[in-house]
Amino acid sequence: MPSILPSRLSPSALPPVHSIGLLQPLAWLGLAWRDLCRAPLLGYAHGLVLALLGAAILAVGHNRFWLMAGALSGFLVIGPVVATSLYAISRALERGEAVGPGLVRQTWMRWQSGHAGLQQHAGYWCLVRFGLLLSLAATGWVVVSASLITVLSPVPVRTPMDFLQQVVLAHDGRLFALWLALGSFLAAPIFASSVVAMPLLLDRRVSVWQAVLTSWTVVIANPAPMALWAALIVLFTLLGLGSLLIGLVAVVPMLGHASWHAYRDLVDVSGLAPREPAPPGRAL
Repeated sequence: MPSILPSRLSPSALPPVHSIGLLQPLAWLGLAWRDLCRAPLLGYAHGLVLALLGAAILAVGHNRFWLMAGALSGFLVIGPVVATSLYAISRALERGEAVGPGLVRQTWMRWQSGHAGLQQHAGYWCLVRFGLLLSLAATGWVVVSASLITVLSPVPVRTPMDFLQQVVLAHDGRLFALWLALGSFLAAPIFASSVVAMPLLLDRRVSVWQAVLTSWTVVIANPAPMALWAALIVLFTLLGLGSLLIGLVAVVPMLGHASWHAYRDLVDVSGLAPREPAPPGRAL
C-alpha cells in the first residue's frame, strides 16, 4: 500500500499513512471477530462493563432528557479511551504474547505511572488527556444541541418523551433534520481526530497533537473507506443501544479490536519508537 508521507521522521513529524480499498473496513471486522474468539472472556467483559454503565446512565437520567443526552454523548465519545485495553489485547495477540487479566490491569496502571512522571511510561498519560479532550467535545455538542432545541422547539423539551414527540415525530420534521445535520457536522471532526489516535498513542511514543494530525491525514487520504468505517461504527452502536444495551456486550469488543486493525492497516509506524519494547523475537 503506498504511503503519502515521507518515511523518515523527526520527533515531531507525522508517520506515513497508507491508502486502502473501499471495503477494507469489513476486513477489520473479520479480524476483530478472530481476536474476540481468541480472547472471548476479556472482550465480552469490556462490553458488559460499558453496557452496565449505559444502563446506570439510563436509570438515573430517564426522565431528565438533557442530563441523559449529555451522559450518553460523553459515554459514546470516550468509548475509544475505554477500549484502550482492547487495543492492547489485539496487539498482544498479534505479537503472540500471552493474554489475560494481567494485561488489562497493566495497561490501565501504566497511566498512573505516566502521571507520576516515570520516564519509561511517561507518554501513557497522554491517553487520559486525549480522553478529556473528547469529553469536552461531547459536552460542547450537548450545549449546542440543547440551545438549538430550546430556541426552535415550540414547546419545552425536558424528557426523552418530549424529545420524541416534539422533535423526532414532529409533523414537518424540519427541526429533527436540522438537529441531525448539526450533529453530523460536529461529529465529523471528532471522528477524524480519533479514528487511529488512541491505538497510536498506546503503541508509539507520539504526542496527542501528532496522533490527532495523523488521524486527520488518514481520513483525508481515504475519504470513502473512512466514511464506510464511520457508518459501520454508527450502525453497530445503534444496534447495541437499540437492543436495550445488551448488544453492547458484543459490539464494544468488536469495534475495539477492529479499531486496532484499522490503525495497523492505515499507519506506518516503523519510523516511530514503540511505547514499550516488544519481548525478544516478537514483531513491533
